Amino acid sequence: MAIYKVTVATGDMAEAGTNNSISITLVGSYGESRQTTVSFLFLPGKERSLSVHCGQDLGPIVLIRLHKWRLFLEDAWFCKDVRVTAPNGTLYRFPCYQWLEGVTTVEVREGSGKKLVDDKLQILKEHRRRELAARQEAYRWKNFAQGWPRCLNVDSIFELDSNIQFSRIRANNFTGFLIFQGASHFLSGFLLRRTSWNSLDEMRTIFSRTQGRDIGGCLVCCPLPFL
Repeated sequence: MAIYKVTVATGDMAEAGTNNSISITLVGSYGESRQTTVSFLFLPGKERSLSVHCGQDLGPIVLIRLHKWRLFLEDAWFCKDVRVTAPNGTLYRFPCYQWLEGVTTVEVREGSGKKLVDDKLQILKEHRRRELAARQEAYRWKNFAQGWPRCLNVDSIFELDSNIQFSRIRANNFTGFLIFQGASHFLSGFLLRRTSWNSLDEMRTIFSRTQGRDIGGCLVCCPLPFL
C-alpha cells in the first residue's frame, strides 16, 4: 500500500470557490490511482488536504487529473495549484491557475519545465498533443477588414473560455473606473459641451485629472501629448 499526501489550493480572488464536487487522479510513470474525491466545498484562498491510497507505488508523478461535476447548480472553481507528496517524501508541484467550469476533467503536468524531447512517456506525448490541438482550436484568427491586422475569430468575448477572457476582477475595476471618469467629465461640463475650447488651459483643467492613472495594471494616459 502506497499513501500519497495531496493538498489542493483554491485561488484567493472573488468567486474562486465552489460547492461542486472535485476529485483527483494521480498519474505516475508506473500507473495511476483511482479517482478520489477531494471535497464538495472549496472556499477562496483555502486549501484542502487528503490522502490517496494506492495498491502500489506509482513511480514519479507526471501529471494529475482534476474532475469537476455538479449535482444541481453550476459553480465554477478556480484552482491555484496542487501539491503531492510521495511515500518517499518527494514533493511534486502542479501549478494550475485556471477556471474549471461545467462537468469537466483537466489534466495538469508536473511543474518542472520540459521540452518536447524530454517527454519519454507516451502519456505525456499524448497530453502535449491534445493541449496543442486545444490551443489551436481556441486561438483561431480571421481578417476583420482588408489591410487590417488579423483578430480572434469570435463574434463576442463571451464565446471565449473564462481562462482566456479578461479577469473578472480587472473587468469590474475597469467598469468602476469608467463610471467614475464619466461622472467626473459630466460634472466638469465636458460631456455636454457644445462649443469649442477657449484655450489649452481650459483643456488641461479637464484632461489632467485622468493623466497617469493606473487602472488594474493598465496605464491610461491623457490623449493630449503636450499636457
